[in-house]
Amino acid sequence: MKSRAYIGTVFLITALTSPSRAQSPSIKPSVATTQNTALRWNSGVILPPISAKQIDHLAVLGKVWGFVKYYHPAVGAGKYDLDTELFRLLPQVAAATSVAERSQLLSTWLLGLGDVPACAKCAELPNLPVKQQVDLSWITHLQQLSPELSPELSKQLIQLRDNRHQGPGYYVTAGSAGNAVFTHEQAYATPTTPDVGLRLLALFRYWNMVQYFYPDRHLIGEDWNEILPAFIPRFVAANTGEAYRLAILELTARIHDTHATLSDKTAGLTHLWGDYLTPGLVSFISGKPVYAKATITTLAAQCPLQKGDIITRVDGVPVADLIKRQRPLISASNEAALLAAIGQNLLRGNTPVGKIEVLRAGRPQRLLVPRYQQADLSKAPLDPALTPKDSSYQVLSNNIGYVHLGKLTAKQVPVAMQALKDTQGIILDLRTYPDFAVFRLLPTHFVTQPTAFAKFTMPDLTYPGRMIETKPLEISPTIMPYMGKVVVMVNEVTLSLAEYMAMALQANPRATIMGSTTAGADGNVTKITLPGDLITRFSGLSVLYPDGRETQRVGIVPQVNVQPTVEGVRAKHDEVLERAIQTINAAK
Repeated sequence: MKSRAYIGTVFLITALTSPSRAQSPSIKPSVATTQNTALRWNSGVILPPISAKQIDHLAVLGKVWGFVKYYHPAVGAGKYDLDTELFRLLPQVAAATSVAERSQLLSTWLLGLGDVPACAKCAELPNLPVKQQVDLSWITHLQQLSPELSPELSKQLIQLRDNRHQGPGYYVTAGSAGNAVFTHEQAYATPTTPDVGLRLLALFRYWNMVQYFYPDRHLIGEDWNEILPAFIPRFVAANTGEAYRLAILELTARIHDTHATLSDKTAGLTHLWGDYLTPGLVSFISGKPVYAKATITTLAAQCPLQKGDIITRVDGVPVADLIKRQRPLISASNEAALLAAIGQNLLRGNTPVGKIEVLRAGRPQRLLVPRYQQADLSKAPLDPALTPKDSSYQVLSNNIGYVHLGKLTAKQVPVAMQALKDTQGIILDLRTYPDFAVFRLLPTHFVTQPTAFAKFTMPDLTYPGRMIETKPLEISPTIMPYMGKVVVMVNEVTLSLAEYMAMALQANPRATIMGSTTAGADGNVTKITLPGDLITRFSGLSVLYPDGRETQRVGIVPQVNVQPTVEGVRAKHDEVLERAIQTINAAK
């Protein structure tokens, strides 16, 4: 297939005002190809400082480009390379002198993509209930043609909406669970600082993926249409590797999804958070950053920090300032998940020794804390004194069963349930991440009849932006279900599959969810590739209770709230486990 080469070509966008600009040039479409290497390294686009008018032009371009990407039948069939199309349009649209000229450029481009055949199926309603309607208010506003578009362009887009591509296409298909899977998205791995055209591609690509395929768009908390123009100057100005990565972190943080992490194959992100780590983590307890978790390596034994230490400063910076700095860079579904993520990074730094100030039993102390690179932490030998024996399941005092769901394997499920069948109660520890095979097996031991526990919202590929709702899923019981009391322990690290499993276990009327609110990000993860070879994600399915209650951004809310205390951490007590034992003992 053919595609025009742009290596070494530079598009310089200037404020051209000559009479010739009133005539829209012919824009010949590109041809899509899975082996298109012409634009692998750069877009060739250069932008001078942009004005408010150009921001408006670029925002409309981003919306029209994304709409065409997912709606046009020829694009869905793989006939055009939409990255190349964007790079061709960028200089001309940004240099437009009026809304009319901008619209004419886009209208001419649309005509060049070919006729849109009539679609009889496009008017049909989906077989499943609609949870969320598509938001195309920028095309038509209150049944009137949009003021952002010329009447001709608006009518073209409406025709495309009503005769859109149906089902999986060149740039998006459906995963096995129904979440969107994005395909044929080039990573533009080099350079690590993409040029301005690639940076705007990153913004437009991400914004439209969220716009049309993120099932929790309605929970973002602000108008997603306003995000695009707000971030255009941010991405245009992000002309260093660090600035570009910070812009992406700020953008992904705006969807408030704990799944929306960012991965970088270079050292760029690592350096942002800190090249060196301590062999332990901070948890926020009663709003205070407390050193609460240590690894079981020999390096942890050498760390001067003690459990229960309240962190006040890191390398001379007050903790409150560090939290304020990190808050807009972390995508988190709720406050508990946000603080958990900040706690993971709080002690990091770019020096091998951290100057950490703490309160220990109320007394201030200054500590020199060794830090290590991730590779050294991973290779550190385990400390025999700290390494626990296999404790995936056991019987505690008073004949109470305990199961650690992060250690339990699928093969152990029937063995563990047989060993614990005569206990007076079982404590299931979900303050971890379980194996999917365990999820499929374990909840069946705790229901006596088929029991609905969850349903999904997923994108409708026949109408991008519309979300449909599945029927509730049920758990089928085993032959001999467990009839004793059950306590399920959760907290802010109970995430995704762990939350889904908590919902399944909660279907048992004899179960009590205990602890603190979970991370609030459930559902299969959808991956997004961005220029610079960056990978981000979002929750590709929205998981609801059978009655329609949301779990995204809410989490699994415990029936019995038990929060750890600083005193309990210092004394190395598991206060949630202690309360769970008391609850089962009281149920005799």
